[in-house]
Amino acid sequence: WLFHSGSNAQQPQLGGQTPDTATGLIVERILAKVNGDIITLTDLENRQVNVLRQQGYVPSTETELARALADVTPGVVWSAVDELLLVQRGRMLGYYLSDEQFEQLVGNIKSDNNFDDDEQFETALLESEGMTVSDLRRVLERQVLVNQVQQIEILRKVVLTETEAREYYDANLDEYTENATVTLREILIAAPETTAGFNVVANEQARREAETARQRVLDGEVFDAVAISLSDSPSKANGGLIGPIDFDILSQEVQDVLEELEIGEISQPIRTRAGYQVLLLVERIEPSPLPFDEVKEGIIENVFNDRRIREFDRYLDELRGDAIIEWKDEELGRA
Repeated sequence: WLFHSGSNAQQPQLGGQTPDTATGLIVERILAKVNGDIITLTDLENRQVNVLRQQGYVPSTETELARALADVTPGVVWSAVDELLLVQRGRMLGYYLSDEQFEQLVGNIKSDNNFDDDEQFETALLESEGMTVSDLRRVLERQVLVNQVQQIEILRKVVLTETEAREYYDANLDEYTENATVTLREILIAAPETTAGFNVVANEQARREAETARQRVLDGEVFDAVAISLSDSPSKANGGLIGPIDFDILSQEVQDVLEELEIGEISQPIRTRAGYQVLLLVERIEPSPLPFDEVKEGIIENVFNDRRIREFDRYLDELRGDAIIEWKDEELGRA
């Protein structure tokens, strides 16, 4: 427990005093010490509230709230420990938040939120965040120190050359290969299957109509015109045109037929769940990798980010390994 006395109070003599008789006494529960710096119950509660707020979580019962808090608390505590370790490291390296930096940050906040004066800003800060300007400075200083440590101690060690990006591209070519696509035209004579199968008479009639449509094209009629005239598919409005479309999303029956067709060739009527289809293959584009220059920046960004995360984790592991962490709350330590 952490004890502070009011400005007019003597240092508290705890023997014989109770919360009812103590004057000017503030009690704060200490949950953990990290290299001598403390994490308090208030710190934990504020972080828990922020995490649940960011998740948009609104519990409807006390039980749900307790369960949500139990879920987020281990991560929240370690986040607090890691932040404290980074802040300590930043101070050891001589980083700090100058008065000029603080005034600039506050000025940006005021400008972004259209605050006319300091009084309006301070009132809004207290009402929305429960913080004074001094509280805000401590929060901003922690953020600045953490960012400076990350920038100087971590990011400067992470490098990715264009040669390494090219090697990654070559080793992961599947990630940068576009799917095969086809463009086709269809004529659909509807005879949909149901859970009970299909109507034999309607099925035979649809098959004959599909064969007739195919023969009309073979006899010289334009496929588009026949599709507009006979097709039951919405694609009839475009003369039966479909695509370009990813080959992999087509039904297996259609894939099998298209694989056997040459460009400009028309298929036999095929039975699908919707009915009978006659297909004309317009274009086929085989899978092809995107040029390296088109994906280079994305590779550099993604691989660099992966390396940054690994280096950050390694750096934190070192700080944790060297730290003296004392859990003052056994249940929290177990969590």
